[in-house]
Amino acid sequence: MTPNADMSPWRFTVAPMMDWTDRHCRVFHRVLSRRARLYTEMVTANAIIHGDSDRLLGFDAVEHPVALQLGGSDPTALAEAARIGADYGYDEINLNCGCPSDRVQGGHFGACLMAEPERVADCVAAMKAAVRLPVTVKCRIGIDDQDPEPALDRFADAVVAAGTDALIIHARKAWLQGLSPRENREIPPLDYDRVFRLKARFPSLPVAINGGIASIAEAEALLAPRDGVRLDGVMLGRAAYQSPALLREVDPVLFGADAPVADGLAALEAYLTYVERQLAAGVRLSSITRHILGLFQAVPGARQFRRHLSVEAVKPGAGVEVLREAMALVAGRPSPGEIAA
Repeated sequence: MTPNADMSPWRFTVAPMMDWTDRHCRVFHRVLSRRARLYTEMVTANAIIHGDSDRLLGFDAVEHPVALQLGGSDPTALAEAARIGADYGYDEINLNCGCPSDRVQGGHFGACLMAEPERVADCVAAMKAAVRLPVTVKCRIGIDDQDPEPALDRFADAVVAAGTDALIIHARKAWLQGLSPRENREIPPLDYDRVFRLKARFPSLPVAINGGIASIAEAEALLAPRDGVRLDGVMLGRAAYQSPALLREVDPVLFGADAPVADGLAALEAYLTYVERQLAAGVRLSSITRHILGLFQAVPGARQFRRHLSVEAVKPGAGVEVLREAMALVAGRPSPGEIAA
């Protein structure tokens, strides 16, 4: 495949994941793919308006394209948070309508908004009026006892009329009572066909699919036409985080471009400058290295790599030499001193 300027901006994205896709994680993912679109963890609109916006919204310029995911249900607050996010330089504002956690439900946002498409439409319209960035929505195919056919159609009709620029659909229902967030990612059955049927209804609306995608080969298959319908993008979540090496396949397989690094060790060597800069700014090494533990799988030395970082990176004052030592434990590497040289 050769790069195509007409490819959707949402052709491949890494899902927003609470406690995972922070700025250190996103910079690491960017090392592995220049083309993937990255998403922040969900940040509530009120936290942005009333909290430490630099801590919540700051990011490294290498992360572009990067989207800010917001949580909330008040159009005025979401519009203000979107304006602040736009001022920080984000490339997209995304509204979370898919998270089923109790805390999110208690704040009246996330997946429970699937039952209030008109409210979501008001939120989208307010954000669209506030910023010039794309405003998108991430949702489920339905919640609880909803029939996904009419429920998703009604939801999509409302947000499309409000001007959403794309819809990212986790192809499972969410059960707001009785299942934990983890179970909601695994137990409700996947229904990819439902997402394709929605795309058929909205051929001009960018529609991306999420849920249960474990490899770039699976992502590529979902981008192929199905009964004449072609989706605009795929979003990977846990697989991209837990097995980040697969992100190195994104650029060559899905975009026809060269992989930015030759292998996992080359990725870490490219990441070292960022790690050193963050350590100098007072960030703990473990806050950075926790995102790279899954990089080496079925590779000689991978277990020792993980163990070394798990034990040594959490120690007070741990520096970049700990990461270099871990790298040296992967088979075929020189000694830490030689790497440093």
